[in-house]
Amino acid sequence: MRDAVIVPIAYLAPVSYYCRLLAYDDVRIEQWEHYIKQTYRNRCVIASESGPLSLSIPVEKVLPGTLVKEVRVSDHGNWRHMHWQALSTAYDRTPYFEFYADDFRPFYEKKYHFLFDYTEALRELVCHLLDISPSVSLTQSYMSQPEAEDCRMLYTPKAKTSDAHFSPCPYYQVFSERCGFLPNLSVVDLLFNMGPESVFVLRKSFRQDS
Repeated sequence: MRDAVIVPIAYLAPVSYYCRLLAYDDVRIEQWEHYIKQTYRNRCVIASESGPLSLSIPVEKVLPGTLVKEVRVSDHGNWRHMHWQALSTAYDRTPYFEFYADDFRPFYEKKYHFLFDYTEALRELVCHLLDISPSVSLTQSYMSQPEAEDCRMLYTPKAKTSDAHFSPCPYYQVFSERCGFLPNLSVVDLLFNMGPESVFVLRKSFRQDS
């Protein structure tokens, strides 16, 4: 176990994110940063028959300097229905989708007003399903140089730095024969494919000595 890490909110975050939640004694979720577009804060990547598929939550117009905790979810494009259809289509043949579907379906039926509340509620559900209990707290102010490992800019599809601690452990994926193994997808890919064994994959994918 390591000491402390600070991470952003994330929509059905990638596997590496949950590796850190499992590996650290003290996990701090950033709520005071300015919202950053085109990151995992409002998007996730799942597997489809043709390869990785990005799902983005539309948000209301964000003015410069808007805090992440103040960002509102938009109803544009009937996205809840579209996301649930995409998840169902991608994973209905996996070993555990049917087992977990009733846990996730309400998040695509109920309306959440704020992105922060939505992503955090999903994170709590995923931790429960993974059977992990990280010590999580919310930041009380924005710190440019926090006394914790700063991973706020790490979880983005366009991250300029790689995660030196993350070494993805291959696991069964339903489309692997067609697409090969796709590393670091949304944690739901791991859950739906591996179920209760997901936590073992997380442990094997994080290098403590890096």
